[in-house]
Amino acid sequence: MSKRRIIAILIAFVITIAVTAMWSAATVEREGDPDVNVIEDAGGSAGNLSNGKGGGNKIVKVLAAPFKAIGGLFRHNNEGKLQRMTEKDAEKFASVGVSKIETGNANSLRAGITGSASEHLAAGKQFLQDGKYNEAIAELSLAASLDPKLSEAHNLLGIAFTQKGFSERAKDSFERAIKNEPEDADTLNNLGFSLYQSGNYRAAIDRLKRAAKLAPTDERILNNLGLAYCRVGKFDEAFKSFSRAAGPLTGNLNTAKMLERFAREDDAIRYYEAARQIDPANTLALRRLADLYQRVGKPAEAQAARAALASPGSAANVASVEK
Repeated sequence: MSKRRIIAILIAFVITIAVTAMWSAATVEREGDPDVNVIEDAGGSAGNLSNGKGGGNKIVKVLAAPFKAIGGLFRHNNEGKLQRMTEKDAEKFASVGVSKIETGNANSLRAGITGSASEHLAAGKQFLQDGKYNEAIAELSLAASLDPKLSEAHNLLGIAFTQKGFSERAKDSFERAIKNEPEDADTLNNLGFSLYQSGNYRAAIDRLKRAAKLAPTDERILNNLGLAYCRVGKFDEAFKSFSRAAGPLTGNLNTAKMLERFAREDDAIRYYEAARQIDPANTLALRRLADLYQRVGKPAEAQAARAALASPGSAANVASVEK
């Protein structure tokens, strides 16, 4: 094959990648746990403590800098040439400071570390807030190795692992934090949500119920507990938790939306109607009722919901509901 043809093929390939990336960048992609998105759409909070600032679920990301993303698949060798990232390189993300420190080598490891546990904790917390999760893992692991009873280091390490997608390592870190501080509601919430995300719903409910007893007004904990109840089919219990978090109107709406996710239209209608009893002009409830009644073969009820939606009182609620 001629050199000119090879160059032409490479140019065509690069253009194709660029066009694809530009299309992706224009497309809004929803991230995070889909159930948590339901809660956050209603203005509530759920999930774990995320990056330490309180946001539990990343909502929107767009793909940008496509050539930088492609370049991230490669690394440079000592001669400055590009090499494809190997599996060994990828494993470094999971191996920083997470292996158990045995008694025999703990002293030798600590001998080469400068700075106190609290200093490494502060550095790790800052990296976590900045979204630099690899650096956070390294610093928090040092803090935890220097002071194994430093519960906050284990808890934040679990959050960092969660952000990296290492769910088992996150769960282990949260459990170490709980072992040191069994009555810490935030850590119990993080462990419960980690178990929830891994599909261990009954264990998640156990931890989240304990967290709710310690912090009975914490919205994030109560919403997480409601989500876990939904996953085991206990929607009445879920409604109670959602209502404790944000009041009966939002409790009904969140329960109804979760029931829709499970394709339980009749039950969803029941909770939307309960929300409508509290707020007859609630736009969200009326919109969903119009759609659901039509779907289940009740056109008269659907039309009545649409008529109520078109009334001036309902229109006045659009802005507040859609925030």
